[in-house]
Amino acid sequence: MTAGPDRARPDGSFQQSGIPGDILVFIAFTAVLSAVFYSLALVSSTAVGGDEGRGMRLYITGLMWSPGVAALLTAWLRGLDVRAFGWGLGAMKWNWVGYLLPLGYSGIAYLLVWLAGWGYFADPANVTKIAAVFGWPDAGREVVIVGFVLVSGTTGMVSSLSTALGEEIGWRGFLAPRVVERAGFTGGVLLVGTIWALWHLPLILFGSYNQGAPAWITVLCFTVLVFSLSVVSIWLRLRSHSLWPSTILHASHNLFIQAVLTPLTGVKGPVTSYAIGEFGLCVPAMAAAAALYFWMRRGEAMAAWRRPLHRIHS
Repeated sequence: MTAGPDRARPDGSFQQSGIPGDILVFIAFTAVLSAVFYSLALVSSTAVGGDEGRGMRLYITGLMWSPGVAALLTAWLRGLDVRAFGWGLGAMKWNWVGYLLPLGYSGIAYLLVWLAGWGYFADPANVTKIAAVFGWPDAGREVVIVGFVLVSGTTGMVSSLSTALGEEIGWRGFLAPRVVERAGFTGGVLLVGTIWALWHLPLILFGSYNQGAPAWITVLCFTVLVFSLSVVSIWLRLRSHSLWPSTILHASHNLFIQAVLTPLTGVKGPVTSYAIGEFGLCVPAMAAAAALYFWMRRGEAMAAWRRPLHRIHS
């Protein structure tokens, strides 16, 4: 741990300052910026379509960029080196892990939902809507589904990355390494996970970021999910010395769950809202299983974090 601002190692990598003041300034900036966009989003939470829906999306984009802007403001105010945020791509295999892992755990979760009859694949009304939106009104059902998944999973990632990056600059680029320097891997996961979970609560409890289940179930499931993703994201950040694997993980998670698998799932009564999505039981359970695997390998991530930068790209 350093006793001052971020310090460059001889190999060009950085050791982040663990000074509490840096973290407190970041949290203060994040709270102020987020409050602005939370206020706008909560006022507009009933506007879910047309031009009103576009406004809501812009507010959410601003909200998701609040941690990133807060990190950059903190670096400017405290004299920190923004190169320490992990802008390099790192080894490409970790970026692929970030992309494929959410598809794996969410795919297993939704397959369980479909096989158990808690929802069904694929909702005909949504398939028809997808065909109209993409300009494929005369295409067959299978063609629409495959085309939708392929387009979403490729070009759709660009849009998802543009918002996930704002959060990841703050949570994993700036905050996670500093907290891990002070509290270790598990302590860092718990602290970052707690802040990250609390940051989401206003829209969950008072806005439209939920799916109709009772609040206690929604919050419980989402909290399990956030702590699980905190384990994996911080592991990837430390193992790769890059914020991109966690950014890709975040973007892939949002994309495949919110924009692909949930729209393709038909509702079979009230049970569906308890089973699917980020607020149901299945996705958090599968994400927790993935998190346990990475937590058991936490020593590998910490060792890589302490190795010279030129030796970790493998």
